[in-house]
Amino acid sequence: MTGFRPRDRSLQPPALAPAYRSTQARAPRQPLLRFAATASENTGPVFGQTDLGPLDHDLLQNHAQGGAPVGERIVLHGRVIDQDARAVPGTLVEIWQANAGGRYRHVNDGYLAPLDPNFGGCGRGLTDEAGRYRFHTIRPGPYPWPNGPNSWRPAHIHVSVFGSGFAQRLITQLYFEGDPLIPLCPIVQAIPDKDAVARLVARLDMDAAVPFDCLAYRFDIVLRGPAATLFENRPEGT
Repeated sequence: MTGFRPRDRSLQPPALAPAYRSTQARAPRQPLLRFAATASENTGPVFGQTDLGPLDHDLLQNHAQGGAPVGERIVLHGRVIDQDARAVPGTLVEIWQANAGGRYRHVNDGYLAPLDPNFGGCGRGLTDEAGRYRFHTIRPGPYPWPNGPNSWRPAHIHVSVFGSGFAQRLITQLYFEGDPLIPLCPIVQAIPDKDAVARLVARLDMDAAVPFDCLAYRFDIVLRGPAATLFENRPEGT
């Protein structure tokens, strides 16, 4: 079995990125400490289909109140693979996002865009034997945030991938190909490597689009190695 390849830490954003204002308050001032994981963190529970509802993967339906969500309908799909492009089956993938107006269904979101009564903004699913996942959802809208006088987040979807236990969780966010707000975002600008940024962009996939229904975007998740997806909570991957 191939061992883990060395990490390239030059690809990772610094803990303190002054243009990304919230890092000024939360960046650690002392060296980081590493704690060994316990047995309960390294083992189970194993997620299975019985843990999921039939509409968990379909954000167009899983919160609908007798109508359809407002916005551009899309398919978001891809594969979860390891550093050697081998499938990682049975992996729980979760997503959460703003609605088409750029507002989250969250008590702390005070953006003036309206809530959509037919859109909850979250879903989950298990990868199949080929490591594939698939969601039906709405393309989220951009929204302003208090980083500067006129700062806007690009349209994005948050993604988490679980291992065999609750503590084994990787978190990232994906953007959409062609969005002009991507290079203007201070969070994106904190990533020093352009290739790492490119790996956070979901690409238009016309082969997976549904005619007269929705476009499709593909976002593959690589857990380790030189081509790894950049994860916010654990930049080195698994």
